Amino acid sequence: MGVDEEGWVVIPSPNRRPSCPTKLATGAYARSPAPSIEPIQDRIVRVVADLKELKAYYKLETSVARFERLYCFYGSELDALREQPFDGYTQEEKVDYLLLQNYLARALRTLGLDRERDEAFADITNPFALTIMEWAEARMRTEKLDAREVAASFHELVGKISSVRDAVLDRDPNKYSREAGYRAANSVVQLRHHLAEMVDFYKGYDPQFDWWVSEPYGRLDAALMELSAFLREELVGIQPGDKEAIVGQPIGREGLLTELKAEFIPYTPEELIKIAEKEYKWCESEMIKASKDLGYGDKWRDALEHVKNLIEPPGGQPVFIKSLIDEGTDYVKKHDLVSVPKVAEEAIRMTMIEPARQKVSPFFLGGNRMQVSYPTSEMSHADKLMSMRGNNRHFSKATAFHEMIPGHHLQLFVAKRIRPYRRLFNTPFFVEGWALYWELLFWDRGDYFTLPEDRIGSMFWRMHRCARIVFSLNFHLGKMKPQECINLLVDWVGHERSAAEGEVRRSLNGDYSPLYQAGYLLGALQLWELRKEVVGSGKLSEKTFHDRVLRANFMPIAMLRALIMGKELDREFESEWRFYGDI
Repeated sequence: MGVDEEGWVVIPSPNRRPSCPTKLATGAYARSPAPSIEPIQDRIVRVVADLKELKAYYKLETSVARFERLYCFYGSELDALREQPFDGYTQEEKVDYLLLQNYLARALRTLGLDRERDEAFADITNPFALTIMEWAEARMRTEKLDAREVAASFHELVGKISSVRDAVLDRDPNKYSREAGYRAANSVVQLRHHLAEMVDFYKGYDPQFDWWVSEPYGRLDAALMELSAFLREELVGIQPGDKEAIVGQPIGREGLLTELKAEFIPYTPEELIKIAEKEYKWCESEMIKASKDLGYGDKWRDALEHVKNLIEPPGGQPVFIKSLIDEGTDYVKKHDLVSVPKVAEEAIRMTMIEPARQKVSPFFLGGNRMQVSYPTSEMSHADKLMSMRGNNRHFSKATAFHEMIPGHHLQLFVAKRIRPYRRLFNTPFFVEGWALYWELLFWDRGDYFTLPEDRIGSMFWRMHRCARIVFSLNFHLGKMKPQECINLLVDWVGHERSAAEGEVRRSLNGDYSPLYQAGYLLGALQLWELRKEVVGSGKLSEKTFHDRVLRANFMPIAMLRALIMGKELDREFESEWRFYGDI
């Protein structure tokens, strides 16, 4: 990312440059008055608070006003940050500076890329969307509207939507990608939501508004609902009522490289896929060893089927999972591996995942509380068996501590109490990498996964994380379709098909960042290498190392390495750390 001759940060953006009324003649962005030297921690806290307010006010996701305001905000904060006295900072402050700089630069790039993707279907939505957004933004400004004018506009928009449908039907077959159509359909859903919020604000409080607007609004709302379904069917291929379709939005190789740069990971997507394939081969060899111990020889998939059927009976799963949580907690305390605050251990809660959510969360989850996935009485017989088999005793042993202590529960507990402002820099390589790192450590110690069934359960999950790297990166590279991703999980790992579908749906439905699924194993491997550098060299004890990682709070692992090892930092820090051996 650079700066042009006028002082604008150069990012992928639509043809129309944002108009920033607060831009100074010097080319910098104007900003609210602030102390000439603002403590970096206070700056991060303020940026978080300001962003929360701005995003709540400019909440129309695809509006030009939102894009321009956020563009100006990120740019002005980046300009102001670069005026700060970096060389006078402590190591912790330098890390905070670099984290904030990276966050703002990444936000600008993402903003531009999102805008560019919206431009791909703008001719579908602009004929009606721009007017709807103008009305919604007028409501946000609490303007007094002319109800008759609103009614006439809504009436006209119904006709424009009808014309859009005709244009889509008459289009060049190659004009819109499936992903652009999916994004367009979702954009229409968002517009419908914002329009409803606007009408609800005035309805009932303004008699003139009700009299004029109710009928044309009803027709406009129905037209938008029908258009969204039409776009999903015509451009995406999703039939009406189909809630199981998986589409996703690949970001391409350049998009992945941009994301990897923001994570300070100097590898290409292709290199990361090779790492995953190499790790998978090692996992398969360990699977075969455990399979032989169970009497299945080289046929580890048969041994895996045996383990899947070692299930807890209905009603027994919560108590069993709690016993596993206690086992993991007792283990790290007994071996003095990490500090466990009393409240973190004491206040563990548990809930059950409802059947509908199990379609995207087929396995149990953790964090603030343990969320247990287990079939309910109304689920079909086949779904019950798949859920029980996918959450069997030995799969669960390998993940209960991942989710709770020393995994996510402990991690989030500390993150809320020590340097909580760094939660802005959330990254799956730190969050998921930390929890999976403990799976690697427990395995390496040799005294936790002692039964061959337990070793199979552990290797199942590590193979799963290898497959996640392969299918997610290949999907974003345009080399794999969702169904191929599902097949990979079934064929490589031995997933139940419904669980594989849920995993891919969760990975690609837009709730997770493109690198999220790759972050589990790659983050764990980064922490594993850092542990060798720090603990293996005798610089820190194992417990001190783990406590230091937790107390650092969220950040890319390369930045964590620089912090813990006291690496020299400058404003343009870029990592060259190749954390994995021979690929």
